[in-house]
Amino acid sequence: MKWLGLFLLVPALWVQAQAPGAQAIEIPAWFSESFLEFPEDAKEAARDGKRLMLYFGQDGCPYCKQLMQTNFTQRAIVEKTRQHFVAVALNIWGDREVQWTDGRRMSEKELTRALQIQYTPTILFLDERGGLVARVNGYYPPLRFSAALDYAAGLAGKGQRFEDYMKTVAAETASPTLHEQPFLRKPPVELKGAKPVALLFETPYCSGCDELHGEGFKRPEVRALIDRFDVYRLTLDDSHARALRIAYTPSIVLFDGGKEVFRVEAYLRPFHLASALEYVASGAYRKEPSFQRFIQARAERLRNRGEAVELWK
Repeated sequence: MKWLGLFLLVPALWVQAQAPGAQAIEIPAWFSESFLEFPEDAKEAARDGKRLMLYFGQDGCPYCKQLMQTNFTQRAIVEKTRQHFVAVALNIWGDREVQWTDGRRMSEKELTRALQIQYTPTILFLDERGGLVARVNGYYPPLRFSAALDYAAGLAGKGQRFEDYMKTVAAETASPTLHEQPFLRKPPVELKGAKPVALLFETPYCSGCDELHGEGFKRPEVRALIDRFDVYRLTLDDSHARALRIAYTPSIVLFDGGKEVFRVEAYLRPFHLASALEYVASGAYRKEPSFQRFIQARAERLRNRGEAVELWK
């Protein structure tokens, strides 16, 4: 299937750390109790005029908890989701057998690897034939998540790519100007140099961008890691944004040796921001392809040094 290639274009991404004694994430009761045979699920959903929404999560993930307790407690989002989608929950570490849309059978965790899913939550929206409509990597706050639902249901953005449509989403209440930082380099962008390169994509009126500058970049551990990169800020009308199919701001795409090795394209708290930067700056990605395992080891290392590990603060 042509759409399967879209999965293969996604670079190695990241997953939130799962804390020791991870607390179970409560899934809404209206999610479907599926037999996880997705070719049949897609057909059954189509008979009801709906599409499939596949949620990939894990216990202990603060962003999954935010999705469930913030987005899926808002009446408008719940009603829209239930009207247009059949929602199925999958565990990225799970052993239940699933049948993928091409007929292959495997476990949940094997499907997670096959689709290169390393964010939690990741949500895939599939059409009536099992083709990929949109993929949401990581947590989207309610305004953006609602817009993604509109696109995936075919209610908006017809004829547009998902990332192009998301650029048109109404601006959030936020600063009308971009924030200045001493570490930002001026273009032209040089992707290959003495340091790894970070491309930071932002727009005005972006509350996530305000938070990134007002909180994330002020953390000492984040600033120390940022100094190990050449950082360029670009807007969504830049050619790099289209080539990289950026759909969310702020997004950070990290390069080493001129090649993209990692990206952050969802709501992010400082601990995970620092972990993503260290993953690339240290070269750890070369030996450990799973960011999930890297971030777990990093959290354990910090705890052994007596440092508090706060996933959401």
